[in-house]
Amino acid sequence: MKATVVIGSLLLLSACADGVVEKADHEKEFVDNIVSKMTIDEKIEQMLQDAPYNERLGIPRMMYSECLHGLWLEGATVFPQAIALGSTWNPELIKEMTSYIAKEARGIGVTHCYSPNLDVSIGDARYGRIEESYGEDPYLVSRMGVAFIQGLQGEGDEYLDENHIIATAKHFVAYPENRTGLNGAFSDVSMRRLREIHFPSFEAAVKEARVASLMPAHQDLNGVPCHANSWLINDILRKEWGFDGFLISDNTDVGRLRTMHKIASNKTEAAVLAMKAGVDMELVIGKNPDHLSYTMDVLEDTLLKDKSLMKYVDANVKRIITAKYRLGMFESAPPISDDMIVESSEEAQQCALDVARNAVILLKNDKNILPLEKSKIKSIAVIGPNASETIRNNRYIQTGSYSGMPPYYTSVLEGIKNKVGDNVKVNYAEGCDFFSNSKAGFSQAVNAARNSDVVVLAVGGCSLTCGEGHDRDDINLVGVQGELIEAISKTGKPIVMIMINGRPLDIEKEVGMVDALIEGWYLGMRTGDALADVIFGDYNPGGKLTVSFPRNVGQLPVTYLQKPDFVGSGKGQYQNSSKEPLFHFGYGMSYTKFEYSEPVLSSADIKSGESVKLKIDVKNVGEYDGDEIVQVYIKDDYASVGRYNKMLKAFDRVHIKKGETKTLEFELTPDKFELYDVNMKKTIEPGTFTIFVGSSSREQDLKQISLTVK
Repeated sequence: MKATVVIGSLLLLSACADGVVEKADHEKEFVDNIVSKMTIDEKIEQMLQDAPYNERLGIPRMMYSECLHGLWLEGATVFPQAIALGSTWNPELIKEMTSYIAKEARGIGVTHCYSPNLDVSIGDARYGRIEESYGEDPYLVSRMGVAFIQGLQGEGDEYLDENHIIATAKHFVAYPENRTGLNGAFSDVSMRRLREIHFPSFEAAVKEARVASLMPAHQDLNGVPCHANSWLINDILRKEWGFDGFLISDNTDVGRLRTMHKIASNKTEAAVLAMKAGVDMELVIGKNPDHLSYTMDVLEDTLLKDKSLMKYVDANVKRIITAKYRLGMFESAPPISDDMIVESSEEAQQCALDVARNAVILLKNDKNILPLEKSKIKSIAVIGPNASETIRNNRYIQTGSYSGMPPYYTSVLEGIKNKVGDNVKVNYAEGCDFFSNSKAGFSQAVNAARNSDVVVLAVGGCSLTCGEGHDRDDINLVGVQGELIEAISKTGKPIVMIMINGRPLDIEKEVGMVDALIEGWYLGMRTGDALADVIFGDYNPGGKLTVSFPRNVGQLPVTYLQKPDFVGSGKGQYQNSSKEPLFHFGYGMSYTKFEYSEPVLSSADIKSGESVKLKIDVKNVGEYDGDEIVQVYIKDDYASVGRYNKMLKAFDRVHIKKGETKTLEFELTPDKFELYDVNMKKTIEPGTFTIFVGSSSREQDLKQISLTVK
């Protein structure tokens, strides 16, 4: 019986393999045929974003957008920002989210999006684009990034079908790795750090998710701009990892080889450098001629004089035409119209709410003040610059950068009012705003607090204080928010502080003034609904931090990915403060309590190249059903090269009812124990490994067990 099954399977695999080969052959034949008929002008035209429809050859136009957390267009469903998506620790939910984004895009003819951001944060909260990252750990970023891409592009037979679009993994590579916290600043990174921290998320995107497009980073990497880095693009990305998609430049970055990096003296030199490096398509938003490099007026004379350059043009164009072929655009070109409006479905909006609730993190809850009981409250004060909706530049600034204009936005104030109805009086006061130091609104806010049983204080930041181009030299609450919190705290009323923001902030002082703290990041169009559900106990928060919170700006960069340092009195510590973060990577509270058993391995020792199974029981011993995010970290106890104290290698978000015990099993495959040796060769060294299992990266939250690899 088994033999029959195996033979049948082999025949099926053979048939499938023949089909794949046949399809690939047809693809190559089709693309080669199209390109062979193209003029130089037509080829160069294809190397610009959204090149117009080529009527002579029937080459369709491929429209683009951003979709970091929803399409960057009016009417689109706006989901939580990327840093909040990471806080869900729920890849399957993110995959569902991006499937909705893809359908909205296809509905208006968009087939190419410049997302996701696979940058691994290095723990520098001065950097405004930290809000676009899933977190500070390469494994977590990989899992979230792969899920994002799979939902957007589809998998298997659905890959790039009529319901899916091309994803663009960015920014390749090590973009946040600079010493100033400034966007686009140069980075000088060892090969070891590139391989261990910054490459994994992009390698996973290529090998697991079949990402169809990548975007190089703005910066100079180890002396070579990423947009002219043939080693990075051709040797690593295409040859080593087998990437067969196309590369699009970041906005105006081909031109920046001349204007910023100063390695090209004119537009033509810049274009040739990028073209040779393998940048297939140039993005210049608005197509300002002053910034364009991939155009005939720049390249024509050079290409006619040096025929050897045409092989680069042909290679670039073939990759672009291949992408359009894989999207099925030659068979059925998508409708494109400037008048088309994105349609946000009720199902997508429900998904936005599910993601937002999954993302909410409870960081403090003294005396179990939360959840609030409506029956015991007669009045509630809702205070702060993030309490009510604010529209600037035709978008809600509480939704974070790269947000479209959703069909509606539910603020904290609206969410609470909708939740309590007429049974609880809601006293609202803004108190202050982000853009001035005026305290004129303090008295109204203090009166609202005094006249209420409890205070919900919504503070933090907005898309005008964080995001691309909003780097800072401090990480305090902007404006007079800190003073507002202090003024409200002096009323003696219980305070629930809600953070709506894009970066970890210096809030150690403020945390001491409030009874409960919720980190929401930017939660998208359903912000108020999600937060009201959490505040009043209709949803038990289960999100966890994916970035460490510093105690002050002088502690930056702060991340759980640390290596051993000095031990003993006066060494390895700051003189006047703790080096420990205010809140650790992986930390987050719940309204219930979970107890962990001692972890068990299927074997205490294994041979190199073997897998081992890890089991642990998690029991809900509290009074609420809830989600727990179980995290597995591994440490190589003694190695030939310096290792991190621990690195995340597995996790699972699991729902456990009160009184219930769930047994979780993790298969730790050989790759979990690999390292790059002194010769930068990936290997598994014999020895002992400590395996940590628990609710966060914090030492007291972890159980541990030892494994020997022979």
